[in-house]
Amino acid sequence: MTSKIKVLQVIPKLGYGGAETGCYDLAHYLAETGCSSYVAAAGGELVKFIDKKKVKFFRLPVHSKNPIFIFFNTIILVFIILFFNISIIHARSRAPAWSCFLATKITRRKFVTTFHGTYKFNNSVKKFYNSVMVRSSLIIAGSNFIFSHINSNYSRYIDLKKKFLVIFRGINIDYFDPSTTLTSEEDDLLIKWKLKKDKKIILLPGRLTSWKGQEVFIEALNLVNIELGYEAFYAVILGSDQGRDVYSKKLKRLSEQYRMTSQLKFIEHCKNMALAYKISDIVISSSIEPESFGRVAVEAQSMEKPIIASNIGGSNETIVNNKTGFLFESGNPESLSKKIIEVLNLDETTLKSMGIEGRKNAIKKFNVEKMCFSTYSEYIKLLN
Repeated sequence: MTSKIKVLQVIPKLGYGGAETGCYDLAHYLAETGCSSYVAAAGGELVKFIDKKKVKFFRLPVHSKNPIFIFFNTIILVFIILFFNISIIHARSRAPAWSCFLATKITRRKFVTTFHGTYKFNNSVKKFYNSVMVRSSLIIAGSNFIFSHINSNYSRYIDLKKKFLVIFRGINIDYFDPSTTLTSEEDDLLIKWKLKKDKKIILLPGRLTSWKGQEVFIEALNLVNIELGYEAFYAVILGSDQGRDVYSKKLKRLSEQYRMTSQLKFIEHCKNMALAYKISDIVISSSIEPESFGRVAVEAQSMEKPIIASNIGGSNETIVNNKTGFLFESGNPESLSKKIIEVLNLDETTLKSMGIEGRKNAIKKFNVEKMCFSTYSEYIKLLN
């Protein structure tokens, strides 16, 4: 039965985000279980890493919201579905979901969607556009937070014939393993980032955009400096501005205003995120809007690092407060600064214990193997 299952995943682009890596991991997992695995996307950094012997890739402009492109993609998807006899079409975003929805209506194949976020809407037209994500036979939410959002806003589109469940995103716990990095690699990265291990290193990963809360982070660091002085830590904001140079310049001006230019580093890219976590002592997620899942928090726990995150969205699910990490009041620099000072003052035994509990939590709940197996199992049920 499994050899007959043919799954086509459709996603705007295969970048390094959580939805994209989930798609990539599932595609290879399916191939290894004997399924035929296909992915359609407009490109992205992960495309070059696809094992073309196991996963067939189609380059299509499925990232476009233009109705003409949506229609074009629908026609091409119909051809792919029929030519390769695809069993299941799994859409991971709204624009491609419309093409997938129409293509499955024409070909009468199974349609699956995954909500990776809480799509905003400020009018009925936008809400209708978003609703395509609940027009499938199987609706997967990436967290309980997303599940609640869907129930609250799209229940009119969900009937008893549809299956609606939570499958947590997974991370590669073998990659995010503190025992896999080499000391020489750590030293090289410290030199590259112009850091030393004579002070604690505080890391804030995430693209530079206002809702990720980098301003709150800098304000909190200033309060920590006022309390402990400028010699207590280094800090790293790791992420690209993706063309938002106005915002990145604003952050750097704020750093200059608080005289933190030698203490706070802005790093655009890091190819080895496990290594970035390894050289850090504290990891921060300071989002001022809810994270749908909170991948940084899970990766930090897997690397046995204490995580301090906003008390909104998915972080409430991924962190066991005061056991695997800490939650602070979202948008409140003072609350964040107090948690940073608290962690800076923890003894090594407590930090080690917290790290071990964090990795246990990541392995138990957020292992990519578990995510892939759960999704695969739902595919089987859908076809039976």
